[in-house]
Order: sequence, then structure tokens, then C-alpha cells
Amino acid sequence: MKLLEPKLSSTAEKILCRRYLKKDSTGDPVETPREMFWRVARYVAQAERRWGGQDRVKDWALKFYRLMAGLEFLPNSPTLLYAGRGLKQLSACFVLPLEDSLDSIFTTLKQAVDVQWAGGGTGFNFSKLRPFGDSVRGFSDVAAGPTHYLKVFDSALGRVMQGGVRHGANMGMLHISHPDIEKFIRLKRKKGTLANFNLSVAVSDKFMESYLRGGSFSIISPRTGKVVRKVRSEQLFDQLIVSAWETGEPGLLFWDRIREANPLKEDVPLEATNPCGEQPLGAYESCNLGSVNLARFAHGGKVSWEKLRGVVCQAVRFLNDVIEVNNFPLEQIKRNTLRTRKIGLGVMGLAHLFYKLKIAYNSARAEDLVEKLMKLIKEEGTRASYQLGKERGMVSGLNRRNATITTIAPTGSLSLIAGVSPGIEPVFSLINRADILWDVQKSPVNVELIDPEFANILKRHHLFTEEILRRVRKRGVASLKELPVSLRKVLVTAYEIDPSWHIRIQAAAQKYTDNAVSKTVNFPKTATLGDIRHAYILAWKLRCKGITIYRDGSRDDQVLKSVDRF
Repeated sequence: MKLLEPKLSSTAEKILCRRYLKKDSTGDPVETPREMFWRVARYVAQAERRWGGQDRVKDWALKFYRLMAGLEFLPNSPTLLYAGRGLKQLSACFVLPLEDSLDSIFTTLKQAVDVQWAGGGTGFNFSKLRPFGDSVRGFSDVAAGPTHYLKVFDSALGRVMQGGVRHGANMGMLHISHPDIEKFIRLKRKKGTLANFNLSVAVSDKFMESYLRGGSFSIISPRTGKVVRKVRSEQLFDQLIVSAWETGEPGLLFWDRIREANPLKEDVPLEATNPCGEQPLGAYESCNLGSVNLARFAHGGKVSWEKLRGVVCQAVRFLNDVIEVNNFPLEQIKRNTLRTRKIGLGVMGLAHLFYKLKIAYNSARAEDLVEKLMKLIKEEGTRASYQLGKERGMVSGLNRRNATITTIAPTGSLSLIAGVSPGIEPVFSLINRADILWDVQKSPVNVELIDPEFANILKRHHLFTEEILRRVRKRGVASLKELPVSLRKVLVTAYEIDPSWHIRIQAAAQKYTDNAVSKTVNFPKTATLGDIRHAYILAWKLRCKGITIYRDGSRDDQVLKSVDRF
């Protein structure tokens, strides 16, 4: 049987070779990218046997292969890595519970080790833990507090390699009303602290309303439920802003918004989110993610809507089949995941779609198109889930197979494989230097990357020369008078876009996304505390479910560095 040969960039081939392809005992690849996609497609399609026999398996294996090899859709990294080999644990996102006892804390830590060894990322909510210095069994001033246990988790999990391939990622959350919130907010101001954790503060509407009216806010003991002190909301909000300005963390999760959107709020309360904040989950839940490559749906200056509908339908089936064949790392996770069957279908290549359609990211046209795209994906995804539910059974209380269907993930590695812009982010820069981890046993390699769609545009205008690239490196696209002004305005990059447009695009995507949206709001190095304050308030007012900001140069370990700005 002749299979479509995937068209991959040299960067994509290197990433697949180093991190995804099966290898022999000496570390040399024993499969090609085509064989990898076929391995994944055949394994996932085995789920179809239960409802249609071997012919149906073959039919869907071919369809799934074409989705991936054609780079129209890619599943999360664990699926590419482990489908049909080794661990066979295919999900990326897990949330584990933390109760206020040593037994719960260290049981969860052991379970987190198991999950991360199986290739998953984990999220934890430390808000139930009593604060530092609280009483324990009648003895006062002995509780270690959540920040202490965060460091314990960070140290332990930093020694675990996900499936022996890469270090695991984690999310540590704390509610804004917790007595140790100030310590939590300041944690990452000390360089090198919690290298294996992202941090987020769960912010309530009550806190935001208090801040906007200049009021005070109650700090509440998680052990007793009583108010232990009052703080000025402005003072606490300013601490969040200063830490984010200095380090990019903690992020904010608008927790009331997230809980309101939970379709099973009465039966499955949400515990925390995955490491990048886009996938809220209940205790012992997992979710497998996948992303549609929007750049593949631009034809003749328009979006190919019918083709997109078809790919969404097949992608939803793929993600459902992953659940059926998955090898879950814990029995509790298997039980709870099969109860809700959450999937997270998202997108990548949005900024490249804009380039192809000659739409500026920072424009009302872009905002409208994002909303239209996500509306179609949500509606078609829900319709596909309903059809699968009629055949295979519905989630209890819902008229579909999956409790949630859409999520927008950051797609770091996947977008490099597909050769497109990540998630719904703008192009970071037209030419940048990136630290890419080709081999987990070695240090990241710093390489120059020319944005592939920008390269295509230059080639179409017969401008892809070293002299042109030198000018772009030195002075940016504004120096290319050979390109029409209208096109130069379209070729806008992350730091050239006002932060308010980052947030408006995120809000447009969130409107039709079941779960949440992973998005970084980029700020120039010169950004002020007031700029970040404005962004936080705007994100809350536009009903985003969270916000992550990053000020250029605020970390020494910044992965991407632009070379096309002056």
C-alpha cells in the first residue's frame, strides 16, 4: 500500500528524528516520519474494531494517516511518541488532587511521578493546604505551608523524565484568598526557583470587583473557613503585576469563569489545570489534545470551510479513539476519564493563515475571523461528538460523547513539525534565534529560524536573497520597500502588536472554546507596570479564562529571541 509522503522541513525532520521516532539500542532511528504517522494511525484506529470490525479499522487508519501526514491535524506529543510502542500512554494533561494532610500530599507526589514517567504533565491546586505556621493536631506554628510543598514537588519531579524522553511540566495553583498568597506570588522572583513548575493564581470575580472599586479583600483560612485578615485589593494586585513584570509569573486564572463553563459542575468539580493552563480538569482526570493546522485551509485568498468541517469531524473521532486505546497510568485516572471523556481539539497556524489571507493580526478582520473559525470548530466538533455518542454512548447528563471538545493549546513542538505558527499566537519574529532541544541528553542548540511563510512570501516576490535577509535582521520588514505597504502591515510580529490586540484575539477564540486558551501576551522590554495592569483588567472584562504575560528579556532562559527588530 502506497502512503502519502509527508512534506516536512529540515527542522521538523530533526525534531522527529531526535524526539519522536522509534530508535534502536544505540539511539539510531528505526522508523521514518511516514512510518511513525502510520504507526500512530494504525494503533489509534484499533478502537474502531469494537464498532465495525477489521475493514473499518483499515478505513480509519488510512483517514487518520492522511490527516497527520498531510499536516492538517496533529495529536499531542505523547500520542505521536507512544501509540503502538512502549508505554502506550497517549494523553498529555493530568490533574491530581491535594488535600490538607501529609498522607494526601505524598500519595499525590508518588502518583505524579507515575504520571510523569508515563509521559504526562500534571496540575495541582495547593489551595486546600493550611498556611505556613498554622496549627497541626493542636500544636501551633508547625505547618510548613503550600510553598514548602511546592518546592518538595519541584525537587522530586525534576528528577523524572517523561517516558525517558523529556522533563515533565507542572502547574502549581493557589487561590487569591489563601493566607500564603503573597509568598506564592513572590516565589519566582528568585532566579532558579521552581524550574519544573508554572505558577498561576486562581483569581475570583469578587477580588477583581474589589480591586476596581478600591476596596479590601478577605484572606481566608482553608482549614477553618474563617477570615484571618483583610488586605487592600490594590496592594495584592500590585504584587501580582510586579512579579509578572519581573519574571512572567505567576499567570492569572479567572477561576469563577472557568468553573461557570464546567458542563458537569454538579458532579465533577474542577480541581486545577494542566501545565499551560488551557485544560481545567477534575481530580484524577486526563485529557488528550490535538490541533488543526489552520494554515492548510487557505485557498485562493479564502478559507476552505467545507474542508475544515471534514477535518474537524475526523479529528474528533481520532481523539475519541485515543481514549479507547489509551493505557492510563492510574486506575483512578482511567475511571474518571472514561466517565467524562474530555477531549481538547484546538488550532495552530492561525498567524500563517492571516499571512496567506493578507489579514493583519491586529485588526477587526482578524478578530472576526478567529471567532468564526472557532464557532465552526466548536459546532462541527459537537455535532461529531453527538454522532459518536449515538453509536457509542453519551456522557451522563450530556447529549454528546465528550464533556468538553475544544481547547487551544500552545503547540510548541507540533507547530515546528507542521512548519507553522504556534497555537493562536502571532508570528514571534520573521527571523529569530531559538534554543531547540534536539537531544534531551545534551544542551539546547541555538539556531536561526526564518519564518516559513515569510520565506514563501519573499520567494513569490523574488526577494529571497541573503541581502534581503540581512536587511530584515538589521531593520525589520519596514526596510523592505520592495514589498507593498499593505503587505508589510500584514507581516506584523508579536512585539509590534499592541497587547490589547493579543487579548482581543484571545477573547475572540475563547468565546467558542469549551475549555481555555493558552496564549502569551508579549510586552516589549520597555513596558511599564501600568501596561500590565491594563492588560489584566482588559482580559477579565473581555471574559478570558486566564492571562499569561511575558516582557521581553525578563528571563535569562528566554527560548525565542528576535533578530528582526531594531
